[in-house]
Amino acid sequence: MEDQELEQYVSILFESRFEITYTFIFVAPLGSFRKRSSPMVVSRGFKRSIFTPFFCDGQMRYHLVVRCLLWIGLIASLYFLFARIDYSWNWRVPWEYRRLFFMGFYYTVAVSVGAICLGFCLGVIGGLARISKNVIARELATLYVEFFRGTPLLVQIYVFYFCVAAAIHFDNAVIIGMVTLAFFSGAYISEMVRAGIQSIDKGQVEAAQSTGLDDWQTMRYIVFPQALKRIIPPVTGQFVSLIKDSSLLSVISVRELTKASEMINATTYKTFEAYLPLAGLYLLLTYPLSYLTRRLEKKLSRE
Repeated sequence: MEDQELEQYVSILFESRFEITYTFIFVAPLGSFRKRSSPMVVSRGFKRSIFTPFFCDGQMRYHLVVRCLLWIGLIASLYFLFARIDYSWNWRVPWEYRRLFFMGFYYTVAVSVGAICLGFCLGVIGGLARISKNVIARELATLYVEFFRGTPLLVQIYVFYFCVAAAIHFDNAVIIGMVTLAFFSGAYISEMVRAGIQSIDKGQVEAAQSTGLDDWQTMRYIVFPQALKRIIPPVTGQFVSLIKDSSLLSVISVRELTKASEMINATTYKTFEAYLPLAGLYLLLTYPLSYLTRRLEKKLSRE
């Protein structure tokens, strides 16, 4: 009887001239046959897979059109806003000083990548130490997190450059800035790692230990892989913030993007021509990571 009902649904599907009607009306009734062993189930799944991508692609196209329209509206609004300003525009300035922008872009990428890698390592170590049974390790990690999260990044840059680096006679501003950003972001990542580990059900830990795994093996093979999957989106968002925070390194004369714009502005007195390309280049760096973060959140939420 069930096979006959399923065949009736399929025949209605082929006779229907409206694919959207199938999507909204026939998917729900057909889903009731998913777990039943019938030779027509495979056929039903195949027919549904034909129409579903078209519906999803249409939805994606709709979002893309809306996003493009919003960007066009934003650009048009900025154009009319700046057009009303009594200002002598000279867009030859960014082109004439393109080498400074390229050099600043290179230093920004280099510092950000190094800080991201080192900061993630510090964050993982700090997160594990935060939940450690060793009191000294736990208190040191807590002190590290509280200090770097509770003080401004600008102050930390000054302390690292004028105090710590001077004490050890090290004057490479790029390396000092990279290490400062790494310690700053590592404090935030430590809390993300700690929260991710503690979000894992304790029953999994008990089950792993009951099979003979010790604490290290349980953390390595059971707990941490699941926690890592959960903390990827917020950690990626922290990386986006770190790229923007690298602009503060201009105060110690690191020739990244912000320093390049400051030099161009000081030379030409063309503020908009110096800083608007700066905003565009930072957006070029951060938008792919932001898009990746949203995609990861959607993918992990489905899983």
